[in-house]
Amino acid sequence: MSAKPVLVVGSKNYSSWSLRPWLLLRQFGVAFDEIMLPLDTPEFYARIHDYSPTGRVPVLHDGDIRVWDSLAIAEYVNERWLGGRGWPRDHAARAFARSVSAEMHSGFPALRSELPMNCRKRVKDHPASKDAQADIERIKAIWREARERYGKSGPFLFGTFGIADAMYAPVVLRFESYDVALDPDERAYSEAILALPALQEWLAATVDEPLAPLHEQAK
Repeated sequence: MSAKPVLVVGSKNYSSWSLRPWLLLRQFGVAFDEIMLPLDTPEFYARIHDYSPTGRVPVLHDGDIRVWDSLAIAEYVNERWLGGRGWPRDHAARAFARSVSAEMHSGFPALRSELPMNCRKRVKDHPASKDAQADIERIKAIWREARERYGKSGPFLFGTFGIADAMYAPVVLRFESYDVALDPDERAYSEAILALPALQEWLAATVDEPLAPLHEQAK
């Protein structure tokens, strides 16, 4: 095992869960090695249990320590390498950031199902059910409230980039893919995420990836 931590991820075009800890590590400049397993392929199913007890990505290996699940990895990264910088310093802002990150982690099932992450996809007038539209409106409300209450010092949800932004970055990509209408403040936040050098690096890696045959399951 490498002296650096190793992050095992799925195909970058599709794996929203992999993007979250990858973006956090890269944007904060934490050195790590990466193993990419192409989703929905024989290679994935043959190798994933060598790394992950759940059979899913992402999973982080730090020496003998193994951490799986995006939010658990983010918390570990925050404690291990970021000195707490992944969350806002203010306790009220931190509570809000943790709450909306957990909400992203556990919620929005219609959005995940109807607008699956596909970084290369661009469609107009994508149909959305009532439930999916409710998910979209809730996410936009979270962005507006976080920015209004805690984000005045910078372009991100809580001013500076942090775990909450990493959790919502795949949603920004979904909104881009499916041409979701955004007001000027929502668009400004989306553009700040898209402009991150780390996110641009991730997107560049998706260009030549093969299609995943069952990529709709990579929520």
